[in-house]
Amino acid sequence: MSTVPAVRWPGILRRLASMGYEGLLLAAVLAVLLVLPHVLLGAFAHRLASPVVVQTHCFLVLLIYFLWFWSHGGQTLAMKTWRIRLVSRDGLAVRPAQAILRYLLCWPSIILGGVGIVWALFDRDRQFLHDRLSGTQLVMV
Repeated sequence: MSTVPAVRWPGILRRLASMGYEGLLLAAVLAVLLVLPHVLLGAFAHRLASPVVVQTHCFLVLLIYFLWFWSHGGQTLAMKTWRIRLVSRDGLAVRPAQAILRYLLCWPSIILGGVGIVWALFDRDRQFLHDRLSGTQLVMV
């Protein structure tokens, strides 16, 4: 008879601290991969990218960042620091389709007054709304 260790979910404060740290790291990532190319474009081509192009570029840079880390080990740099891992509901590695769905659901979850974050206070497993809908969960490493 094998015993399966109980899943430990990180507390809401740990997840919020991880999100804050992630924001700092993403500022550096975006400075290099978003701002620098557009500054160089403006300097050499004497043109500014339209706001739609800049927003789309930002959206895609963040998508690639999160998709890579969530699909390759389930942890971003901030999640490694706070010992949090993203896994599928059954405890396996996150599939790329799940990572994309989670990323897309994160935006309204956060932008609409943080409703997806507040959801965790009422969820039976204390998971964010975007995790519940994408079939993922955050667990302690």
